[in-house]
Amino acid sequence: MKKSVLISFLLGTLVAISSQAVASQVLKGYWHYREFLSAHSTQEMLTKKLSETVRETPVALSIPQKKVLTISVVFPGQQVSDYWVRNIKAFEMRLNELGIRYKLNQVFTRPDENARQQSLSLMEALKNNSDYLIFTLNSARHRKFVEHVLQASTTKLILQNITTPIKAWDERQPFMYVGFDHELGTERLVDYYRHKEPAGSRYSVLYFTEGYVSAARGDTFIEEMQSQGRYQLASSYYTKGTEESGYKATLNMVKKAPDIKFIYACSTDVALGAVKALKELHRQDILLNGWGGGSAELDALSKGDLDVTVMRMNDDTGVAMAEAIKWDLEGKVVPTVYSGDFDVVTKDDSQDRIQRLEKRAFRYSDQ
Repeated sequence: MKKSVLISFLLGTLVAISSQAVASQVLKGYWHYREFLSAHSTQEMLTKKLSETVRETPVALSIPQKKVLTISVVFPGQQVSDYWVRNIKAFEMRLNELGIRYKLNQVFTRPDENARQQSLSLMEALKNNSDYLIFTLNSARHRKFVEHVLQASTTKLILQNITTPIKAWDERQPFMYVGFDHELGTERLVDYYRHKEPAGSRYSVLYFTEGYVSAARGDTFIEEMQSQGRYQLASSYYTKGTEESGYKATLNMVKKAPDIKFIYACSTDVALGAVKALKELHRQDILLNGWGGGSAELDALSKGDLDVTVMRMNDDTGVAMAEAIKWDLEGKVVPTVYSGDFDVVTKDDSQDRIQRLEKRAFRYSDQ
């Protein structure tokens, strides 16, 4: 398929496809992170080796680079969460340390941005003949775009914020899936709430936007809480992934179920919206988590506005992408999937512990 035809086709397709999938069905057809590595022993070995490389000091590219790489990035970076912005800074700094010559084209969008605007950004990346395109996968329209690029483009796709390969793509997977596994992080928060609240307690869930992230974080949490103590789900609300939508949803859920003991929030922005609502309602007795452990969440923890978060060692994924590109240039096999490390942080943790975690998590992006 010619590139001009591909672009026209994708533009129409991305706009037409509905993202209103039932969240509980979203994860069907994905390999779970541990499941994928267990089923692919070679991949498990490669992923382990990349994880070790990410933690080590950089070693420069070992071969002459034939040309300057064109790398395009389309990220939902317009959020309070600083994950995406920090990620790209760490990525660039590691590329520089590795001695890789590149040109970076980046576009930051909103999580709830309309399909046409987002698709225009993606089409521009293809027209630029990018060597690598860093994107995410959170909806049906994202998936359709990826499928057609895999079939009709030489651009190598790095899918950020997803670590569960799609089974239907096993014959031709993207160059790499990279992120912090949503299910593994959610399990850490399940453990926290199970130890803080007795079995049978009622709670509510603040989802992100409808799609993959909400399914992996929200549905996983609900299933685990049901199976490990029969906790009672009082309500769940999809949001627009913004503070304001989290605020409004929290006002509604507390009004309808004032006896809830905790609120499980699926992202930073909606959690901070919930903070505002709970203060307004004078209901700081309701436990509330963050998800990701970026600067805004750590600040909220220090003030006692959040009770807990699962903290990503944020810069790991930026470093992993840079190292994967280096391996690719050197002709080495790159793992299909990589997940960075987590730690749980609570409002009761010492400042010393939090500072140690920050130093590790933001080792590039704080410079």
